[in-house]
Amino acid sequence: MPPFQETIVEAIESQADADAVLGIELPESMRAVTTHKDEAAMFEGLESSEKDPRKSLHVDEVPVPELGPNEALVAVMASAVNFNTVWTSIFEPLPTFAFLERHARRGELWERHNLPYHIVGSDASGIVLRVGPGVTKWKPGDRVVVHCADVEMQEPDGYGDAMLDPNQLIWGFETNFGGMADIGLVKANQLMPKPEHLTWEEAACNGLVNSTAYRQLVSRNGAGMKQGDNVLIWGASGGLGGYATQYALNGGAFPVGVVSSQKRVEIVKKLGSDAVIDRKAEGYQFWDGDQMDMKEMRRFGKMVRDLSGGEDPDIVYEHPGRWTFATSVFVARKGGTIVTCASTTGYEHVYDNRYLWMNLKRIIGSHFANYREAWEANRLICKGSIHPTLSRSFPLEQSGDAAASVHANEHEGKIGILCLADREGLGVLDTELREKHLDRITLYRD
Repeated sequence: MPPFQETIVEAIESQADADAVLGIELPESMRAVTTHKDEAAMFEGLESSEKDPRKSLHVDEVPVPELGPNEALVAVMASAVNFNTVWTSIFEPLPTFAFLERHARRGELWERHNLPYHIVGSDASGIVLRVGPGVTKWKPGDRVVVHCADVEMQEPDGYGDAMLDPNQLIWGFETNFGGMADIGLVKANQLMPKPEHLTWEEAACNGLVNSTAYRQLVSRNGAGMKQGDNVLIWGASGGLGGYATQYALNGGAFPVGVVSSQKRVEIVKKLGSDAVIDRKAEGYQFWDGDQMDMKEMRRFGKMVRDLSGGEDPDIVYEHPGRWTFATSVFVARKGGTIVTCASTTGYEHVYDNRYLWMNLKRIIGSHFANYREAWEANRLICKGSIHPTLSRSFPLEQSGDAAASVHANEHEGKIGILCLADREGLGVLDTELREKHLDRITLYRD
């Protein structure tokens, strides 16, 4: 173990105070998972499925980023793989270096991000090492998790909802210095308290997807789910859907989950929902070439109604995108809501608009979460009301393998990345709360 890593792990596990953490000398360089600007064209001409993150993600030794005002340096114990990490690694829909170049024109602090490498990762758990001028809420030694909404709050548009700020970005995707590194650079308003009944890797896996699910399904900025709603959840056992399923059940709604294997059916049932559709076992094919197959959509809609007492969904929790979107619009009840993000099967959505306008349905776009929403979602994790969906963790050196697994949809729930943590299982302080919810915390483990 490198000296800095050993020192940090010892300080964290001994719950060192601020003075002790400030006394730790920061290294000049660190390990980080990167993509390289000069390789941005390496997959040109290949289908998305043929692009291999193991070829484009590198573990490099890079300089520790410079700390600026209202920022913090965080010793990252663990991170997690998200679809934006996959998109970064396969340079889709465009190389993220285009973001870094454009944002560099905003000023000197943003010029730091425009480098020939991009440090990826939009999740992290760890401790605060240093804070910049203007940071008053957080101090060195604080145990934290990081959410990925990077916003300076200098534009009036953001004050009703920070996600409407024209300069809002996703950390580790549209910015540099992300979470798959020994040290991450974040805005102070990205920090939240670590759930102390969780390990570092369990705590790290929640930030992006849990917050996204909260806004998309629960928040007034999303679907505004209420008790009694029927909620159709695509990918109900996955990184997003597993949290959506929990929120539906906690909020008195009736989820109908859609998954792609019997193993995933069992996961959803363990989460507490017996209404599950195995789309592969049922053989649904919503498209015949470039034509929507209305017969298949009707067959699917009937199965959804059969599972929900003869009622159509009030809310469709939509994130696969092109493959499912027309069906989502079709099956939602009259006056219902389709709330969408991500589009992991394609961004270009084709649907029959008659089923939207003539039935007064609504499509709501939802993108991550503002600080208040992320804080509330994390608070529910801290209270043991919502649980992590972590199934497996990889060491930092195997981040390419982890991203490839997510890209191929081979994973269940979330995939963690061990950064400064040299093994799983570290970081738990609240053993009583952990023991109370252990079955739910470890539900996704093999």
